[in-house]
Amino acid sequence: MTTASPPGAPTALPHRSLTPSGLFTLLLGAALPMIDFFVVNVALPTVRHDLDASAAALEMIVAGYAVAYAVLLVLGGRLGDTYGRRRLFLWGVAAFGLTSLACGLAPGAWWLVAGRVAQGAASALLLPQVLATVHATTEGERRARAVALYGSVGGVSVVLGQVLGGVLVAADLAGTGWRAVFLVNVPVAAAALLGAVRTVPDSRAVRPAHGDLTGTLLLAAALTALLLPLTEGRAVGLPLWSVLLLLAAPVLGRVFYGVQRRAEEAGGSPLLPPSLLGSPGVRRGLLLGVPVFVCFGGWMFVSAVVLQQGLGYGALEAGLALVPMGVAQFAASVLAPRLVRRCGARAVTVSAVVHLAGLSVVAGTALAVPWPGPNPLLLAPGFALCGVAQGLQLPLYYRILLAAVPAERAGAGSGLAATLQQSCLAVGVATLGSLFLSLTPGLGMRDALVVVLGVQAAGLVGLAALGLRLPSRLS
Repeated sequence: MTTASPPGAPTALPHRSLTPSGLFTLLLGAALPMIDFFVVNVALPTVRHDLDASAAALEMIVAGYAVAYAVLLVLGGRLGDTYGRRRLFLWGVAAFGLTSLACGLAPGAWWLVAGRVAQGAASALLLPQVLATVHATTEGERRARAVALYGSVGGVSVVLGQVLGGVLVAADLAGTGWRAVFLVNVPVAAAALLGAVRTVPDSRAVRPAHGDLTGTLLLAAALTALLLPLTEGRAVGLPLWSVLLLLAAPVLGRVFYGVQRRAEEAGGSPLLPPSLLGSPGVRRGLLLGVPVFVCFGGWMFVSAVVLQQGLGYGALEAGLALVPMGVAQFAASVLAPRLVRRCGARAVTVSAVVHLAGLSVVAGTALAVPWPGPNPLLLAPGFALCGVAQGLQLPLYYRILLAAVPAERAGAGSGLAATLQQSCLAVGVATLGSLFLSLTPGLGMRDALVVVLGVQAAGLVGLAALGLRLPSRLS
């Protein structure tokens, strides 16, 4: 059940209901930054060759996008609350198309880095508006189905990004090579922009909130201090600056929280109101998201390394090997509202048990078949079970968290949800990925994989226990 608004809080403006065509347009826009987060990984070898890019530049092509994206998500959601979510969605989609064009035409590696940072900022403008608009313009089962579809888009985009990247680079359309992975975004963004003008309803808070420059800078500093070492530090050997930034991150986070609390107590307009974080439903949703996204981030990194380096698959073949996971994830997310009606919050525990079964099948396959013998067909059952679990977990995360967010704070709540997701994905890659890479020289890739899957399983046991402690009925 949605929590009541605080005294004096603005209420949402009257708005039209979200139509199926409007939802399709929003999901099309949401798919753009999600796909782009992964599609570039496949293109990096050709980028290195064509632009003579250094290892540091290649890392920043990935890290620049990820950090800008995560750092600005809460601000993007807040701007939507203030100036209108439809308007910010239009601006974000247009900016994403233009920055994709700039990336596709980049004459050098550091030009591409700058384009990727701008592309991440554009993504942070558009993405929070999707969930916020769904939250503000739907209710009941319609909202549950829309959130489930949003979760399915997030999961399928991971697989589609890897497959699409491999196809476009291999096809070398009109000699564009790696540039096609960015240029293909331009017509898709144009289609989403035209569709949004016609089909996406507007919603916003009645009284525009004042800007919070101090809060914005402090949150940006705290997230940068956390994410930059996690995305860049491992590749350069964890130098002193990365360790110092990691140590500074919790201090900056605590300062940010204190500033936000004082601003709210004084009747100001903090970027992320502490009263939002004080909601038990919001805290439960955030806690649920930690094992879900840490495991997911580590799983995608480790599986990509195993498929391409351990089993010798090409980029396209590795992407296709993940198709059973993507198909299962989409199907499960569509069925998630039905499972929630039947099981309530116990659906979280069900998803964790299914996920444990999937990891067990993958580990058993790796141990039973002579290495590097497993082919995509042998891996498909385990991957499909993992996809089913992930297809349940993502909609449940958003549903539980957003159910506790008042409609007038839908943008801030959506930005918070997406920020936790991106941060935990980076933590998953940094922790589980680093564990895997450190174990591989001594144990070999197969045994290192099994150990990391065991660590993930421990996290999923914790997720199952969390599910048992949730209120039995979900709104």
